[in-house]
Amino acid sequence: MGRGEDRRGCPTMTVELRVKRLAHASDIPLPAYQSAGAAGADLRAALGEDRHLGPGERSLVPTGFAFEIPDGYELQIRPRSGLAVLHGVTVLNTPGTVDSDYRGEVMVILVNLGTETFTIRRGDRIAQMVLAPVTRARMVEAAGIGTSERGEGGFGSTGV
Repeated sequence: MGRGEDRRGCPTMTVELRVKRLAHASDIPLPAYQSAGAAGADLRAALGEDRHLGPGERSLVPTGFAFEIPDGYELQIRPRSGLAVLHGVTVLNTPGTVDSDYRGEVMVILVNLGTETFTIRRGDRIAQMVLAPVTRARMVEAAGIGTSERGEGGFGSTGV
């Protein structure tokens, strides 16, 4: 773990993330941050051929990489805003969680919520990954729980 500063002089933290390039990703760039202030590194499609994603369809897209995620962290797989706003394509289970003890290829579940077929090509930036600390809860069974102003008000109870 290292500490540094961003372009504004604000403190930042870096953590080493070991990345294994799989055989079918020899030409796919390592995940990369696209700007100095980016929180997520872009993941690319490691497809053997173009994949057409029709409206309402979903697809499991390989990235070509496996990671050794440090204990106490997870990788979150998140949508890229440009794909979402321009094409209606997003990560279905966002944020997708990759646990620190998983060592297989990271895959991305993309869904086309748009009205036109979207083509995913080899090397396309399809999602972003964020390395995030994990806080685990210690579950304590209780006969009752404290009250709050909101109470049991659920979906929509605080307004739209």
